[in-house]
Amino acid sequence: MKPVQSSTVNLKSPRNQRYLLWASGVVLAAGIAAFLIVFFRNTGSTETQTFSNTPVQKVSTPKKVALEPAVRVVAGKFILTAVQRKDLAKAWTIAGPQIRQGLTLKQWMTGNIPVVPFLKPIKLTSLKVDLSSKNYALLELLLVPKQGRGEIYDMTLIKVGKGDKAHWVVNSWVPRAVPTIPNNPSS
Repeated sequence: MKPVQSSTVNLKSPRNQRYLLWASGVVLAAGIAAFLIVFFRNTGSTETQTFSNTPVQKVSTPKKVALEPAVRVVAGKFILTAVQRKDLAKAWTIAGPQIRQGLTLKQWMTGNIPVVPFLKPIKLTSLKVDLSSKNYALLELLLVPKQGRGEIYDMTLIKVGKGDKAHWVVNSWVPRAVPTIPNNPSS
């Protein structure tokens, strides 16, 4: 008959010491997690909800109308003057209050204006109407230079003045993206 071995664990074995180290690390992590859960529970506050029988407020969207031809004319003039930095005096007359940002005509004429320039010679301009209402227009413009990559801009125009003195002005000019145009090896 063979002698029966006792089932004692040899703690001096390197393998058993590694297992013991990992087991104690897991127990320590569980203890830290339990401590954090008990002492640092949800610290958010609850808000009381109030309900009302009053009708819901409805936001009305402006009535869409066809884009006035004058809007296209002003947009084109703005690009050829303010954006291209040519004839800044004419650009001043079609710049809205948000674009002018309180600049005087004398300050505007220095050319240091809050309009992102596009100084390359323009080969093509494409216009897309995003929104058009009685006194507001949002346009998306693609400017393609004779050489290089085109750029996309968002332009907002507003109608200012009353009656016969009402006219369109550009209120913002914001670059949006440089479109990816694939290379054409045959050109």
